[in-house]
Amino acid sequence: MAKITSEELGQEPIGKLLIKQAVPASIGILVMSLNVLVDSIFVGNWIGSIAIAAINVVLPVSFFIAALGMAIGIGGSSIISRALGANNRDKALKTFGNQITLTLLVTITMVALGLYFVDSLIPAFGGKGAIFEPAKIYYTIILYGVPFLALCMMGNTVIRAEGKPRFAMIAMIIPSVGNLLMDYIFIYVFDWGMQGAAWATTVGYLLCFFYVFYFFLSDNSELKIDISHFGLDRSILREIGSLGFVTLARQAVTSITYLLMNNILFNLGGEAMVAVYAIIGRMLMFALFPVFGVTQGFLPIAGYNYGAVKYDRVKESIYTAIKYAALVATLVFVVLMVFPSEIASLFLSNRPELSPEEIETNNFVRQHTPLAMRLVFAATPIIAIQLIGAAYFQAIGKAIPALLLTLTRQGFFFIPLILILPNFMGEIGVWLSFCIADVLSTVVTGFFLQKEIRAELS
Repeated sequence: MAKITSEELGQEPIGKLLIKQAVPASIGILVMSLNVLVDSIFVGNWIGSIAIAAINVVLPVSFFIAALGMAIGIGGSSIISRALGANNRDKALKTFGNQITLTLLVTITMVALGLYFVDSLIPAFGGKGAIFEPAKIYYTIILYGVPFLALCMMGNTVIRAEGKPRFAMIAMIIPSVGNLLMDYIFIYVFDWGMQGAAWATTVGYLLCFFYVFYFFLSDNSELKIDISHFGLDRSILREIGSLGFVTLARQAVTSITYLLMNNILFNLGGEAMVAVYAIIGRMLMFALFPVFGVTQGFLPIAGYNYGAVKYDRVKESIYTAIKYAALVATLVFVVLMVFPSEIASLFLSNRPELSPEEIETNNFVRQHTPLAMRLVFAATPIIAIQLIGAAYFQAIGKAIPALLLTLTRQGFFFIPLILILPNFMGEIGVWLSFCIADVLSTVVTGFFLQKEIRAELS
């Protein structure tokens, strides 16, 4: 097999290159999303619907800490892509070393704080009533594996920045497959309940870490760092921080959104309403995997060609990525509009030994999820413009517009909407907030993206 090099990012036809980059990214995201989806189905059927709600409460905290690694990874990978495009390998190596050091320092500190404040964080994120105890069990175990997940997420973006999408895909598949296998063993065979679900996820993180570690030691990676590269460099840290803050801010706002949503929905309908949102949240992660895959594939192409001053290729990559992402988003939209009831039923147990409370919760979820799903995904066909537009500014190193456009949907529109609309429309107001925020953020992003293309790439 011929060795893949980063130079291909500046040479191959954009359409072919985007498919080559996006398909492995989509497959990787698909498997990770299937992992979350099937994991929730296993938990719902083998433990109960309250357990799904408990995991949904924990996800914002653990994902935020792991997102620190992704933020450092994406911020540094933007530098690496542009440095490789400009043939500046010294900067690429120093950036990678700084990413590793910074990820370890930040995530270990955050895990320590997360464990110390466990009894305050879980209720704050909606872990109240019957949800609290299973959420605490899951949270405590998961947090020990989060630094490894953060290193995996950081490393995965660097692998992609080198132009090695196949290896990045494998790194995303390994923890998912490992988690599902461990789910079966720990929950179904050993009957460990929530502890089994948590340990299965943590083992998946460790397997991913070992693979990423192997990749960078092997001949497949162009980034061969030594001890001198681990010393923190202020200028590189500043650039990583400014670009990575875009990703971190997005995840921070996502965590705040979960906090608000879980509490608002708990007040509207108790644990059962939180379970509805848990299913919707899983579908938001799973159903849009091809759109996120196109976005991930687009980032290194835009960054490399921008660094190589090949602006025609940059512009072509933007329009091609939007076209591909819009197409797959429309297909997703059709499926979700036609089969919402069938999708919701996958998460609910039909065991004969269900308690009356569990039966009542399941019936509530079956009744309320279809309409919620249709409203939440109503604007899906147009979200490609928002995702690709925000990603473009991050890829070329323009942190401020990338930050503002990234925060547009959830920060500027969605959060105010969910604080206002439920007061007048109840549950419907919560779900309508999703599609309204999608439409408004797409319009804003499209305006600024077109303005940037005319000013810089024409």
